[in-house]
Amino acid sequence: MRRREGTSPEGGTAVAGRTPHDDAGSASVFSVSVVVVVAVLAAAALAGAQALAERSRVAGAADASALAAADAAAGLVAGSGTPCSLAASLARANTVELSSCDVDGLVVTVVVTGSAPLLGVAVRASATAGPPPSAGRRTAPGP
Repeated sequence: MRRREGTSPEGGTAVAGRTPHDDAGSASVFSVSVVVVVAVLAAAALAGAQALAERSRVAGAADASALAAADAAAGLVAGSGTPCSLAASLARANTVELSSCDVDGLVVTVVVTGSAPLLGVAVRASATAGPPPSAGRRTAPGP
């Protein structure tokens, strides 16, 4: 059987010539698209991870500030000033801003604010510290 010029042995179009349906270069475009999508997803994951880390850091700073202020309210810290001034000082040391401080007897509630550098989003956390509610009713030491 004789083959026509410009056709393959299977009867299709010749591989050597360019046709209107040529797929040359499509793998490059697909590869670049995959790389771009992976880069965008990686950037989003990094930003999310940073926001979670910042939330934990700000929560830790709120806890430390509330505990220090509660100790000052109970008179356990000598020469520290007011409980809220001590909380503000500790918040600054943890590179967060003290948004509010409420002292109710020996119980102190603080709210601090930080920001995630990559996102620029404000992250707030609050903490309350003081003696346990049943501390006044105990008559003997124990669990």
